[in-house]
Amino acid sequence: MHQTNTADAYYKKMTETPIVRLIVSLGLPTTVSMLITSIYNMADTYFVGTLGKSAQGAIGILFTLQSIIQAIAFMLGHGSGTYVSKELADKNTERASRYVSSAFFLGGAIGLLFTAVGLATLSPLMKLLGSTDTILPYAKDYGLWVLLSCPFMITSLILNNNLRYEGKAFYAMFGLVSGGLLNMGLDFVFIRYCHLGVFGAGMATAISQTVSFAILLVMFFKTAQSKIRFRYISKKGSLYLQICRTGFPSLIRQGLNSISSGLLNKLAGSYGAKVSAEMADASIDGMTVVNRISNFVMCVGMGISQGLQPVASFNYQAKKYNRVKEGLWVTCMICLGCVTVLGLPIIAAPRFFVEMFQKEKIVVDFATPAMRYAIFGQLFVPLTIPLNMTYQSIRKAEMASFLSLLRSGLLFIPILFASTAIWGLTGIQFAQPVADVLTAAVSLPIMVRFFRSDPTKEKK
Repeated sequence: MHQTNTADAYYKKMTETPIVRLIVSLGLPTTVSMLITSIYNMADTYFVGTLGKSAQGAIGILFTLQSIIQAIAFMLGHGSGTYVSKELADKNTERASRYVSSAFFLGGAIGLLFTAVGLATLSPLMKLLGSTDTILPYAKDYGLWVLLSCPFMITSLILNNNLRYEGKAFYAMFGLVSGGLLNMGLDFVFIRYCHLGVFGAGMATAISQTVSFAILLVMFFKTAQSKIRFRYISKKGSLYLQICRTGFPSLIRQGLNSISSGLLNKLAGSYGAKVSAEMADASIDGMTVVNRISNFVMCVGMGISQGLQPVASFNYQAKKYNRVKEGLWVTCMICLGCVTVLGLPIIAAPRFFVEMFQKEKIVVDFATPAMRYAIFGQLFVPLTIPLNMTYQSIRKAEMASFLSLLRSGLLFIPILFASTAIWGLTGIQFAQPVADVLTAAVSLPIMVRFFRSDPTKEKK
């Protein structure tokens, strides 16, 4: 009886709460958690930056590896969460439990595999991700801990996303924020007082990921309608295919970010080396700083858009199609306003923000124009990410996958190769912003078509 009342109350909340209030209530905690995560990534960049540009360059190399790990986690988390939301709309908590349990244990197994393979091939893996010979010792120190924490990183994000899809965004936020704050504190202690260098920064990341996992697991057991149990692990391949198919746009979105980041590091090091050996590390370091700051701005768009995901998924299954369309419009407008407020000061004074993380003139001179270009491109992101996540949440995997491919794949990679071939290091600086503008141009007519569509006719 209690479970039925809970399901009824949740159904009423998701289908009757004013759409602006609902999206903000779900998106704000997600945004806060993403911002804190971004801040602790920037804290890593800052503290490690005090050790030199080669050490700081290692953070950029490992950012690529972390993006690959997160890509797997988001695929399983968004894929299972979408179906959890769908089943809760139908008030079927047992099937919801099958989706989340299957994704959780599969994610843990994949994490263990990543750890084993990564540790066995640590040096060649760091080279593959773009490390130079001078960066390699630092990359190995940091990479060791990232790989050890891999199972906790993947399962934490699966728990986080499923809590969000159940409308428990505050509890999801609490788990990630706790880990992020702990990471910043440990960075300070391990680097400044224990003098552990990059090794200490990596250890701080691993400890914070483990603590975050423990908190999220407790939150899930205490608050979620669905359950994680061994008995709910599905033996049907079709269920895993559903999860992966629906989560595939997240894999593309995050996975291509990691591939693109690796290419960026490779090309920055290669073209920088043509100038000087010092410039090879400086260009990687400069783009590391730029990516950290621009990702902080993008977190706002991503966070609010993730608040839209459970709303879109639940209401689409409940046949409240106008609420889905209204939610997309509201999310785009909120994201645009927030990104503009955060981005304009950085566009106006990019050198100031770069110098917060790195003082060496060669790095600052390279990163300053790249910073301005990157944030200009971010202003177009609110026209793309909410649309992408809406299609994913209503289980239109093909369109969502196409939209995910655009920004970091179909457009960015060809632009990156062409621009560096023509302009060298300058091409590296503006490749991503050009891809952002073109992605928005392609997405806009698709968005107009979505608003004009009639899902009642599509289902017949």
